[in-house]
Order: sequence, then structure tokens, then C-alpha cells
Amino acid sequence: MEPSGGFIPKLLADRIGGERFGQETEIYKFEKIKRAKQWALRQHPGKELIDLGVGEPDEMADLRVVRLLAEEAAKPENRFYADNGVFEFKQAASDYMGQVFGVAGIDPHSEINHVIGSKPALAMLPYAFINPGDVALMPSPCYPVLGTHTEYLGGRVVSLPLTEDNRFLPDLDALPDDLLRKAKLLYLNYPNNPTGASATPEFFEKVVRFAKHNGIAVVHDAAYSALVFDGEKPLSFLSLPGAKEVGVELHSLSKSYNMTGWRIGFIAGNPLMVKAFATIKDNCDSGQFIPIQKAAAFALNNPDITRRISEKYSRRHDMLVQVLREAGFRAHKPKGSFFLYTEAPKAVKGGPEFGSAEQFSDYLIRHHLISTVPWDNNGERYVRFSVTFQAGSEQEERRIIDEIRRRLAEADFLF
Repeated sequence: MEPSGGFIPKLLADRIGGERFGQETEIYKFEKIKRAKQWALRQHPGKELIDLGVGEPDEMADLRVVRLLAEEAAKPENRFYADNGVFEFKQAASDYMGQVFGVAGIDPHSEINHVIGSKPALAMLPYAFINPGDVALMPSPCYPVLGTHTEYLGGRVVSLPLTEDNRFLPDLDALPDDLLRKAKLLYLNYPNNPTGASATPEFFEKVVRFAKHNGIAVVHDAAYSALVFDGEKPLSFLSLPGAKEVGVELHSLSKSYNMTGWRIGFIAGNPLMVKAFATIKDNCDSGQFIPIQKAAAFALNNPDITRRISEKYSRRHDMLVQVLREAGFRAHKPKGSFFLYTEAPKAVKGGPEFGSAEQFSDYLIRHHLISTVPWDNNGERYVRFSVTFQAGSEQEERRIIDEIRRRLAEADFLF
């Protein structure tokens, strides 16, 4: 008899740990947060835990979209494989880019393809570009999936620090020529997760020049691009002259339409990059369920849904910024997204000191039952608050915000 696990551990790929897969003892950040929340609820039975760490919408999709999904799911002709997507969705995506971002003329046949959410799209793109030794340029911090698969393929990830001094934009001028010669992909994400920072047309213009000069393809993850506030206009990378020559943009209905679990979005831009992606995708899946695509097409044709969602997040940001400032945080309302990113305190007066943002976040859960997400990157300590806390009305929002105010007032934070 083979010992437990038998010969299987010897067969596992090095990219996931090889024979040591499953034996790691390190506890990852989100698992630590989960355990701290469980501990706090056990210690304070009956007390409400306020979750400001959730990075997903707190509401379900618009009921019109849900009803259309049900109608389309009942049609027998919609039961088949979608492969690389139905034209109705691609056309809606093209129209959406024109209506919301002013990016007209995107060809739904050759410059758009549906994706089963941004995450698998980011996972697939390196397979179209990365050979062993190639480099992907990625901000730090950022959503890591493209980088994970770059490394799976034998490529290398080079981190571009996002710092407050540079408005959380990467310093593209700091990269040496020998590195740039190996780089194939530049990943960007604005409005940004976790910082909430927004890009500017001037920055995107610089990105286009940088990409052309160095022969690097751009992948812009625009998952939060339509969630903007206070008169800001949604900004697409593709709206800049020359952008379509150097890159693609990923759009998701998860955040902007409360359709997280529906797993639907689209890639748009450079036709050869879209075609390369579609070729990889065609060998990975058989397309998203056609009724989901048709319901999503309806959503894209009704961007007023996103505007109402943005108004809610804007209102919540205003209230949360005020409460955090009262508690001593140097908090600023972002121009978009549902993330508020601010420097973590160093200590509580007469209480514990925090050597990291993770220690502060753990304290906040265990002592005040407020959950956040810590980010210790680039020698800096920040904490991410999200305004996607569960609240079914404006009255309930105010009640939760008042409770956050009361709990934070129990401590005198030192910065």
C-alpha cells in the first residue's frame, strides 16, 4: 500500500508547490481576517459585526435584468453552447462603450469578445503572450491573477510601486531599458483596487506613448470605471488616441451592475489581442450561458442602473469619510470605486502599538467588530474600507455609520 497521498504528490507541478503542495503552514491575509471575525463573534455573542472589508456589492441585480434572465432561460434555443459569445451582447458592449465612455466605432465582430468575468480573462491573457523569461509589469498592490499565470508560464512579474506621493500611479520612467526589452505586458486598473485612485487622460496618454516606444501591450482592468462620483465622467483607456493600437480593456458587470456571481463582462480593443484571447478562451471554456449574455446586454443598454448604484456609493463615502476624519484618519473620498484607502494608525493612546496595517486591522475586528482589509506594501501601511456594507435603506446606512462612529470613538488613535 502506498502511504497517504501515494505517488500523486510527486506528480504535482512545481508552479503550485510540487511535492510540498498542501503542506504550507502560512496563513494568508484573508484567512486571518476570516478567523479574526469568527473569534470576535464568539467573544461578543449577539453583537453586530460591521463588515467594511467586503469587496462585492451589497445588493442583487436590477429586477428587470433578473426577469429577462428567467425569460431567456425558458427558451429552448438558448440552451446551446455560446462558444465565443452571442452577437447581441457584443453589439450592446460596443454601444455601451460609445454611450458611457464616448469610445465610438468599436467593431463588435473583431474588437469585442465576452468574458466569463474579469478574473478568468486576466488568467487567460498571459497564455497568448508570455514565454519563459518574459516579463509582466504589474502595480503593487493590485489584483494578482495575471501575475500568477505569468509565473505559471515561466514568466516574471516586476512590481511597480503605487504610492500616495505619485497619486497611486506607477512611475513608468523608473524602469531600466534592459527590463523593458523583456517586458510584454503592462497591467493597469483604474479606478484602482485597493487604493480607489483614478487615472487621468494625461496618464493614459503617457501609457500609450510608453507602450508604443517599448513595444509593450497594455491590459487595462476597468472593472470600476463606470462607478464615479461628484461630476466625474467615466474614463476609458480606449478613449485616448492610439490606445487601441497598443492594448485592450476589460469591463465587468460584477461591480457596476451588482452582477458579481453572474460572471459576465467583455474585452475590447486591439483586434489581434482580442482574437488571440478568443483563441485561448475557445480552448478553455464553451462560453457563458446565453440567457446571461442576453440579460447582460439589456443591462449594458441601461447605464442608468450604474448611475443609481454610484449615487449610493457616493453617499456612503461622504458619511464614512466624515466618521474616519473625526477619529483622526487622513481619509479622502475617492473619485470612483467603492474603496476608501487610508493610512493605518501607529497605535492607540494608552493601548497597543501596530507594527503593520495587518495588526491594526486585526485589532479593529477583535476590539471593535469592524472588519477591514490591510495592505502592507512598498514599506507603507494602509487599510482599505469598502462602502459595500449590507444596508437596505438610507436609514439603515445612517444607523451603521453612526455605530461605526460610536465604536471608533472608544479609542484614541495615534498616527
